[in-house]
Amino acid sequence: MFMGEFQHSIDAKGRLIVPSKLREKLGEKFVVTRGLDGCLFGYPLSEWEKLEEKLNEMPLAKKDARTFVRFFYSAATECEIDKQGRINIPVTLRNHADLTKSCVIIGVSNRIEIWDETRWQAFSEEAEENFDEIAETMIDFGL
Repeated sequence: MFMGEFQHSIDAKGRLIVPSKLREKLGEKFVVTRGLDGCLFGYPLSEWEKLEEKLNEMPLAKKDARTFVRFFYSAATECEIDKQGRINIPVTLRNHADLTKSCVIIGVSNRIEIWDETRWQAFSEEAEENFDEIAETMIDFGL
């Protein structure tokens, strides 16, 4: 399980240090793709395979399903952690998440998320303001 929040910088070549606590669980290679809310999702290969199975079950006859699968897969890339603990994030993904300098990497259960620091702060502030209301709706999910 992934959890925690870590601040790191991305360099001009798109290299980002992955925190050691997260590297252990991600493995030497993992998949990064477009995420929701303007971030990137990173999955260990075992979790990516589970997700692939679910995505393959989506009905091709539904336009929203086709669109989501195309968007999700088209930017997916296998990242390999180098000897300095960094990954190289392609330009397409950096542009999607607006990654330029300061980044936040968070652990979210079965995946990591990579955020632009400013975007993460805005998201966090909004979530904090509405946390009680959000928590009330989670009762519907058995929490």
